Amino acid sequence: MNRIYLDYAASTPVAPEVLCAMEPYFSEKFGNPSSLHWFGQEASAAIFRARETIVQALGCHYKEIVFTGTASEANNLAIRGIAQRSKETKKQRNKTFQPQIITSTIEHESVLETCRALECEGAEVIYIPVNREGLVDLKKLKVALNDRTVLVSIMHANNETGVVQPIAEIGKMLAEFRSAQGAASYPLFHSDAAQSFQYLPCRVDELGVDLLTLSGQKMYGPKGVGALYIRKQGSNKATKQENEYLAPIITGSGQEWGLRAGTENTPLIVGFGAAVALAEKLRNKESARVSKLRDYFLKRLRVIAPKAELNGSLTERLPNNINVYFPGHSAGDMVIALDVQGIAASPGAACRSRAAKESYVIRAMGYSADRASQSVRFSLGRQTRKRDIDKAFLALARIMK
Repeated sequence: MNRIYLDYAASTPVAPEVLCAMEPYFSEKFGNPSSLHWFGQEASAAIFRARETIVQALGCHYKEIVFTGTASEANNLAIRGIAQRSKETKKQRNKTFQPQIITSTIEHESVLETCRALECEGAEVIYIPVNREGLVDLKKLKVALNDRTVLVSIMHANNETGVVQPIAEIGKMLAEFRSAQGAASYPLFHSDAAQSFQYLPCRVDELGVDLLTLSGQKMYGPKGVGALYIRKQGSNKATKQENEYLAPIITGSGQEWGLRAGTENTPLIVGFGAAVALAEKLRNKESARVSKLRDYFLKRLRVIAPKAELNGSLTERLPNNINVYFPGHSAGDMVIALDVQGIAASPGAACRSRAAKESYVIRAMGYSADRASQSVRFSLGRQTRKRDIDKAFLALARIMK
């Protein structure tokens, strides 16, 4: 059976160029990057080059990039690290200080579950709602800000619906709030860009973010590697080793500027760097190509399933994401029926698919439980062609009947 993969939002295959870049570091270039001898310095130089590639893509300094094991770990480092450090510093002046974190109701579970855990530890978390288009309510976000707000975490693009949030607008709002409060640092602004980087430019100064999460496996790089951009304060960033507002969550020998202990995974980091370079090179061309395929998909969908509806904004969304409500059809049953016919799709986030739960993202947009459990996500990628969509629609037509 010739299988067709339409679940690129869940994971992407490692690009041939990326695999080629990684291979030597699994065998002959095996040194520990912390070692002083030639083997170690060979590995250290490879990590430096990968870091510099990401630096060029984000427009930041190389000491502002910390490599992690996953994007979920990067999100944890951002949120837990800031909550912990803010309590340490603020309690020196106020023993009863309760940090406040603001996030949205549609964040990835690595953000939401971390916030819920911090609530149990005494933090206050404000969950900002979204409208039926899947966009964050900026008025409610602005009202929620106060002198205890240490972090705002809003994802760049949603992993289930592909809806893109107005990150630059939020960044400007927070800058104005800090200026009015006379605050040098807080509140800090974090955004999870795991889904968006492949299709949208993520220059950190243009977005106005202080922290940004990236994922290797979402951009045709290897699984098991992520990165967190952390803005350093002061004009001479190169000389600053300590981070004033972020505490480590993995401690040890001080790798990654003391923020993520443990021997760096050189092959995966090299692959991550190669994937970033390739994404930067292909972004404009791929975005335009995939947008056309998405529009073709929606055109055909209106013919075979006229009652189906797109979840989320049509205009403010990633070009590869098509999240569709099929009234009267269980998402789980549809995904299984499609898979039997060789078509891979998803009922939502891959992390939750096996739990067979309704989409909390669709519910947060104000829709019914039925709609949340009858929505399927199709996501396109570099290998997707028009003929793949045509074959998928043959399978969909049979299921609709």
